[in-house]
Parts: sequence; C-alpha cells; structure tokens
Amino acid sequence: ATGVLGVPLVQVLLNRGHTVRVLARQPISGDQFGGPVEVVEGDLRDPEALELAVAGVDWIFHLAAKLHINDPGEEARKEYISVNVEGTQNLLAAAATRSVQKFVFFSTINVYGPTVSGDRLNEASSLVPAGIYAETKVSGERLVLAAKNSGQQDIGIVLRLAAVYGSRMKGNYLRLAQAISKGKFLFVGKGLNSRTLVHQSDAAAAAVLAAECAKGGSIYNVTDGSVYTLRKIADAVGDALGKKVSRIHLPIKPIRVGIAAVETLGRGLGIRPPVSRGLLDKFLEDIAVDGSRIQQELGFRPRFDLKQGWNEAVDSMIRK
Repeated sequence: ATGVLGVPLVQVLLNRGHTVRVLARQPISGDQFGGPVEVVEGDLRDPEALELAVAGVDWIFHLAAKLHINDPGEEARKEYISVNVEGTQNLLAAAATRSVQKFVFFSTINVYGPTVSGDRLNEASSLVPAGIYAETKVSGERLVLAAKNSGQQDIGIVLRLAAVYGSRMKGNYLRLAQAISKGKFLFVGKGLNSRTLVHQSDAAAAAVLAAECAKGGSIYNVTDGSVYTLRKIADAVGDALGKKVSRIHLPIKPIRVGIAAVETLGRGLGIRPPVSRGLLDKFLEDIAVDGSRIQQELGFRPRFDLKQGWNEAVDSMIRK
C-alpha cells in the first residue's frame, strides 16, 4: 500500500467511501493516506498476518511483489519466487477460507515478452515471459485465475499493467526523466521502438473498476489506449521539463560491444557498472499491447494522455 501504485489505489478507494485495511511490512501510520486506514503489520510469508489482513474483507488488491531489476543474480531469483509466487499462494490460501468476492492481481505486460515491430498483443496472445520477474508473474497469474472463495466462486482478476509512470515512478522511466533533465540523454538506435504506458492514477482507477465490475477469471491489459515510440515518449518528457531532447543517436552494435567490455571489467574489479546490456535491451525492445478490452467491457476511460501524464510526473519531480 505504500508503493508506486498502492498509495493512489488507497486514495481512490477512500474517495469512493470504502473502508480500507492495508498490509505493511514496517510500522506505518494509517493517517498518511489522507483518510482512516487500518494497518496490519506483516509479510506475504507470514500466514498469521495474512489471516488478520483478509478477515472480513470483500476485495483484495494484491500489489506486493519484487519488481523488475536488470540482471538479477541467483539470490534475487530465489527471492522472486519466494515473494511473487509463494507469497501470492499464501495470500490466496487465506482468501480461500473467507467470503472474499474479488481478488485483483497486479501483473505486467512483460508476461508477453517483447513484440515484433508492428504487432500489437492482446489478452489472448501467447505468453513468452523474458526474465525471472515476468516468469514469476505468469506463475502468479495461474494461481489467481484458479482461485475460489469459501463459497467456491471464482474470485481472481488479472490486470496486466503497461509500464507505470507518474509522480511515484521508479526504475527505467525515472532514469530516462533524470537523464533528460540533466541533458545527458542520447538515443541508442533511432528510438522508433514501440512502448505502452499507463499513468499511476489511471492504473489505480482501473483496479477499482475491475473489483466493481469484472467477473472472476477475467484478464485485462491496462494501458492509456495508445502505443508510442520511445522517441515520442522522450519528447513528451523533454517538453514537460522544458528541455530539448537531442536528435543525435548512437549506433547499437558498437554501444553493445562497449557495454559488454565494461561489464566484464566490472566483474573482475567487483564493480557493478551503471549501464548494463540488460538495461540497454529494455530500452531497445518493442512492447506494443492493446488495451481496448477493459475499455469496451468495463467502460475504463484513462484520464491521462502522454502530455498530461508527463506534466504531472515532472511537476512532482521538480517539487521533490
């Protein structure tokens, strides 16, 4: 509840008059959410805490996860399984003994893997997860879609979120914005690869809409309804920052060779370089996903387009 999407989700629920209970690993004050929130302290790997957390609830929103990192080591892989798969299984086990009506699981469009240029994937497309994060999300989805409550009703709803950005964003898009802000961003390649995004506030609103209206067993891609090139996204970030994004682009192959050499040198010295081939691949990949199903079936209407979304994100960055 204290993460990138948790805070806006709690705020949407409170604004709609719902009573909210959150599970937190560390002591927090329920007052920080701008309204009365009950806090249960615990972890996804703590069955007793999960029993307390789900007692008497109608809806569960499962956002807790170990998120994508570039080039995870073996210990990180074990934690991905422990949190993203076994933790989800633990929470579902607690829900199975209760009269929970909806279990909304936050997944990712990375379960599809990269797309071929020009393609746009939908909920029926094959899953080809690239990397341990996406692999564990696929495992979590399967568990959720098979979930039933104590009355043997299907309760699982899977939301495959596009790349989330906004005032609380982390990861690669935050890096992109920071690099553009400092005038240090250059394209590797022409920046014409396709990307799919959703603003954090729209993702939160979609989750509540799914709990209200979706049937158990449903899967929805959650996007802002459009697909963009990386260049268009960078330009939107630059416009919001009042910075002109350089049109210089570096050739891919020599850069990849150079990064590989730096990685090899870094391993020998015990140093992790700031840029890796994994990070380069994430910026170069195409991932174009169709988000029309949730709009057609549930009436989801994103509030933020690319310009509005990045203006909000950048305003928050500057205030910080």
